[in-house]
Amino acid sequence: MKVLIIEDDPEIVESVFMAFKMRWPSTQLTSTDSGEEGIELAENHAPDIIILDLGLPDISGFDVLKQIRVSSSVPIIILTVKGEECDIVKGLELGADDYIIKPCGQLELLARVNARMRDVGYPANEPSVSFGLLRLSVGTHQLFCGEREIGLTALETRIMQFLINNEGRVATYSGLVHYVWGDEYPGCVDSLRVHIRRLREKIEADPSHPQVIINRPGAGYCLAHRA
Repeated sequence: MKVLIIEDDPEIVESVFMAFKMRWPSTQLTSTDSGEEGIELAENHAPDIIILDLGLPDISGFDVLKQIRVSSSVPIIILTVKGEECDIVKGLELGADDYIIKPCGQLELLARVNARMRDVGYPANEPSVSFGLLRLSVGTHQLFCGEREIGLTALETRIMQFLINNEGRVATYSGLVHYVWGDEYPGCVDSLRVHIRRLREKIEADPSHPQVIINRPGAGYCLAHRA
């Protein structure tokens, strides 16, 4: 696995390096504190995953994300101190596959990386799953809702796959978190809520009054039986 770290804090870089070397010793790690150089490395070195800080000294991490997404679908995990919901939503909208708020434990980071690399392993011909009017093509990340075709991110695909497989039963917060990220960590349910909100914006006619992905307060989410 080749990992590119775009981060200007040397202590964070060292911590990430140590985490990877402990879990996956053969990982090829490259780092830069420059957003511009990070864009070039992403293009020329074909990393398998990118860990991106938003507060870079030359250009915004959001701009780096936008530039990389022009030509590459490589998994990108944002690792930043910016914890405002507007920043999380912006990062996801621009194409980040995951969003982690510093400080972050090494085990959490590795779990998130493992989950995103697992997403990359989806075969294009993986069978579709269905519930009511919903049909999810897992391998291509396409959701068909009646006659509508909706493109999902890999992470959104995992959420929808778990909800559909539950066939209208409540998918607990814990169950969803373990399926999507592999383990629980501080703030994981808040992160899940952001992704659910993004899904609703893509799927629901009125996201503020959802009729497809239903919240069960204190428990989790389920799909409406008429979905």
